[in-house]
Amino acid sequence: MKKPSKEAREAAELLHELFMAHKRQFQSYAKENGLSPQQAATMLNLSPGVGMPMNGIADFLMCDASNVTGIVDKLEARGLARRGQAEDRRVKVLMLTPEGEALRASMREHLLSPPTWLLALARDDQRVLLDILQRANQSARDEKI
Repeated sequence: MKKPSKEAREAAELLHELFMAHKRQFQSYAKENGLSPQQAATMLNLSPGVGMPMNGIADFLMCDASNVTGIVDKLEARGLARRGQAEDRRVKVLMLTPEGEALRASMREHLLSPPTWLLALARDDQRVLLDILQRANQSARDEKI
């Protein structure tokens, strides 16, 4: 691997700062809604009407499958999600309830809206940033990061 340029290092630092700002916003919003960050992340990554296998949740959260049980128990206790079975009856899945779907929609609206710093950029700069992010995201997917 070649040595990163000064610009690449600075860009990485700025991306980290933006990520940390978003993480603080995410954690604050989760707390306001009585959710742990892991519960909120699970809710955001469940698709309405589609069950996600418990091991898929563990993979997404990058945690041991045994930790998912507590997360799911708390979401169920709040009436936000329910366990079910996949076609393979050995596999348990988690699905959002109607209340969970409403909270997920609210979370997506709040957390995925463009931040003020992005709205302050000129439209052309937004397009350039979008293009760069799309290419970087595709490269990350290709590397399976």
